[in-house]
Amino acid sequence: MSDATATDANADVDPAALAALKHVGLVGGLSETKVSCAALGDRLDASTQTASRRLQTLESAGYVERDVVSDGQWVRVTDAGEAALRAVYADYRRLFESDVELALRGSVTGGMGEGRHYITLPGYAEQFRERLGYDPFPGTLNVNLTEESVRRRGEMAGIDAVPIDAWEGEDRTYGAATCYGVTLVAGDERYEEVHAIVPDRTHHDDDQLELIAPDRLRDALDLDDGDGVEVRVEPTTRADDPESTAVETEVA
Repeated sequence: MSDATATDANADVDPAALAALKHVGLVGGLSETKVSCAALGDRLDASTQTASRRLQTLESAGYVERDVVSDGQWVRVTDAGEAALRAVYADYRRLFESDVELALRGSVTGGMGEGRHYITLPGYAEQFRERLGYDPFPGTLNVNLTEESVRRRGEMAGIDAVPIDAWEGEDRTYGAATCYGVTLVAGDERYEEVHAIVPDRTHHDDDQLELIAPDRLRDALDLDDGDGVEVRVEPTTRADDPESTAVETEVA
């Protein structure tokens, strides 16, 4: 968790720029490839100038790195750009496939104690109680993700989750976050009522995920630093969602 004074990692890009990012990736840009604005414009059915502007937009957002040379430019999609592509990919998987599950793997690590502070702040605590349906244990379980899971983390953006709104305290504004429904698996044990909390603004790198639950997860699953875990991310809705309540009542 973090307050609203932190800096956003990347600027938003529009669908046209994301389309350009996809084409760069398709011609080998997940490593590094030479790109001509004229050729990219042909792929996008756009002018050379438009293709150049879209590459500039992607570079400003931190989605690509460019090295302009006399006969074109070398372009590489960054980790942030790959995450954006994976988020789009996750949307299409949800559209055309059923029972899609995202499983992220990593190991338990110690935190700096910030989670305990933010989880217990009244503006967050009230929303957790109403929207998640429980009072979280005052602290987070931190998971260091594997390299592959860091790359796949962007797919979380395509999974239904619970929003946590920003709010104002006496001396500062606290940032918004998103809570993703999670089943945490450690060996043969599992804990299902878990949420991965992802702040809109954070000081953490993408290789770390924070988890909250009604109980202290270290005790519930007998976890120590370095233990391997699997974080299975699943679609979830607000506990106080009137539409889901109405559906349950109708089925009953």
